[in-house]
Amino acid sequence: MKASQLPARAGVGFKPEHFAMIDAERQPVGFFEVHAENYMGAGGPPHAQLSRLREDYALSIHGVGLSIGSLQPLDQDHLRRLRQVCDRYQPESFSEHLAWSTHDTTFLNDLLPLPYTRETLEQICRHIDEVQTTLGRQMLLENPATYLLFEESTYEETDFLDEVVKRSGCGLLLDINNVFVASTNHNTDPRSYLACFPIRHVREIHLGGHSETEDDLGAPLLIDSHDTPVRDPVWALYAEVVARIGPVATLIEWDNDVPDWPVLRSEAEAAEAILRRSALAA
Repeated sequence: MKASQLPARAGVGFKPEHFAMIDAERQPVGFFEVHAENYMGAGGPPHAQLSRLREDYALSIHGVGLSIGSLQPLDQDHLRRLRQVCDRYQPESFSEHLAWSTHDTTFLNDLLPLPYTRETLEQICRHIDEVQTTLGRQMLLENPATYLLFEESTYEETDFLDEVVKRSGCGLLLDINNVFVASTNHNTDPRSYLACFPIRHVREIHLGGHSETEDDLGAPLLIDSHDTPVRDPVWALYAEVVARIGPVATLIEWDNDVPDWPVLRSEAEAAEAILRRSALAA
């Protein structure tokens, strides 16, 4: 089984509107990441652009539609098309979310939370085993941004992720913005969460922006919207994590209200500077 091999550098999520500027000259990024579902067609401009980028850069493929946490079987057609994408581009990494998004034949355009129970654990591990066997590679599982908690949960999220890794052999994708969003929404300490996170299994980090609002009681409510620069508290948490574990592949996510390429590149350069400082300190 192929393990994740992304370079320990900053990368960005590729957006087609940036292609011309990216292709004009070598960019100061270590890799690009794309959503698998955008490349499940047979050809056309998306594949032409990605094939060109693949010549010069490492690639991470990030799934958003497998519904790893669903209680129903994985969609075999979706899994087959995912394998075709991975076989075509041979990415250095593949990742998915600790979430569900399907019910019967309905696909819900959201990444929905799960109760952390033994039943959920066993189902997720079965699904991860099926994905890794089909793809012939290790997958990374991403911690979620959550807006509610389940009374029936019998595991803390960090313990649940640790158990998933032990049983399945997958790696972890640590989304630090998700940690900050969920901790704020649940009035908990993000540093305590990160102290308990099974950090030795992290193969990639995500950083993104979030929006701020209030719930019906006037308490702060953060939304993992990916439509702003990375916020200062998230940068601070990121620097602490990298100081603790050393440089690791780090993605800047910006999926809505996407800015011009120089803005996105500057976010990657900020992450790259933190990675370089960690390497020098080591």
